Amino acid sequence: MQQRSPVPTATTRDERLSTGYYIDSAAVGGYVARLLARCRTVFDVKPRLTADLDAPAISGLDADRGGVIEDGALCQGNVIVQAGARVEAGAQVVGPALICSGSVVGAGALVRDHSVIGPACRIGFGADITRSLLVGHTFAKHPCFIGDSVLGRRVNIGAFCSTTGLRCDRGPVAEPAIEEITVNLDGCRIGSGQTKFGAVIGDEVALPAGTVMSPGTLIGPGTVIYPHNHIGGFLPTGSRAR
Repeated sequence: MQQRSPVPTATTRDERLSTGYYIDSAAVGGYVARLLARCRTVFDVKPRLTADLDAPAISGLDADRGGVIEDGALCQGNVIVQAGARVEAGAQVVGPALICSGSVVGAGALVRDHSVIGPACRIGFGADITRSLLVGHTFAKHPCFIGDSVLGRRVNIGAFCSTTGLRCDRGPVAEPAIEEITVNLDGCRIGSGQTKFGAVIGDEVALPAGTVMSPGTLIGPGTVIYPHNHIGGFLPTGSRAR
């Protein structure tokens, strides 16, 4: 997975690229709050999260492993399950990954490859979460795919929703990816510094079943999305997408 830090410019300092635009950090605690405090833009979240999970002793994540991994759950690699969290029988977690207090990874769910499931989340049958941050109280209880993304508080993911983190408009898809993902603000393309970047979904957004998001989708908090089959670009705070 190729990643490089975005070059600081006037455009990357836009408030609409800050984590605070999408997430109320005052309502977040623990590791997730510390992570967000170190991220100047939404582009910083995945690289910092990845570094923390790769060095859990240094980042302080090794201190709490008091959660429950039920018999019949498949955990591979370094999987940190905090006290009060549970990985149910029939679930699969491929580390490095962090399951925060109060969260449940249910039977048939898959969490993998540098993901943080924040406090009080519910991940259900058929959900596939990879290289992503779920800040807290997020529901992904149905078949869906969330990859290379940041989901705020109290986000609900409907059945068969999917983020898209990889460009597929430049001929055959390459793996590892080589095309940088950009986001679109006011008609300007801003580089993410990453070759896989899905969506940023702000606090208290509910995605209707079947919603597919383009690479680099930014959805402000409180946005109401009516039944759609495709969402892309930037949706400001409190907007309505029909």
